[in-house]
Amino acid sequence: MREANQRANFEAIVLPHLDAAYNLARWLLRDEHDARDVVQDAYLRAFRFFDSFRGGDSRGWLLTIVRNACYTWLRKARPAELQVSFDEESHGRGGGGSNPEENLLRNANAQSLKDALERLPVRLREAIVLREVEGLSYAEIAAVADIPIGTVMSRLSRSRERLQEFLRVSNGKEV
Repeated sequence: MREANQRANFEAIVLPHLDAAYNLARWLLRDEHDARDVVQDAYLRAFRFFDSFRGGDSRGWLLTIVRNACYTWLRKARPAELQVSFDEESHGRGGGGSNPEENLLRNANAQSLKDALERLPVRLREAIVLREVEGLSYAEIAAVADIPIGTVMSRLSRSRERLQEFLRVSNGKEV
């Protein structure tokens, strides 16, 4: 009886977040088949450890498990993707007055944006997807990624800068 009750609770609390889980995995892994496999493994882990869930934000709890499963998979299958290089030119620029990336994002077509997102290093892609696609707050992203809020803000800033660069180049406005 307890097991059936636990299963019903799991399905009611965690299953509604399946789309968000798949979406995060798809963007982190950049492959729909790998994402399905990892999400399936993550859901099995979530069910196995559902007793440790103490209420609260079930979406964040699940996305943390999915994120960790994705990074585990990447470390085994594509470790080079987790290496981040520091580009002094990209990171050394000061901020401007208006928000040009909003103009670029508004005018970019869906394929250009998808291509630009996929070109981002995985940790930057993760931050932008959690914020802009999944709508998580900075605090929620910090909890899911287990990083300080300042790091979330930094990654989002760098993600937006790089997206702006990629989109500008792909639209032929700058080479």
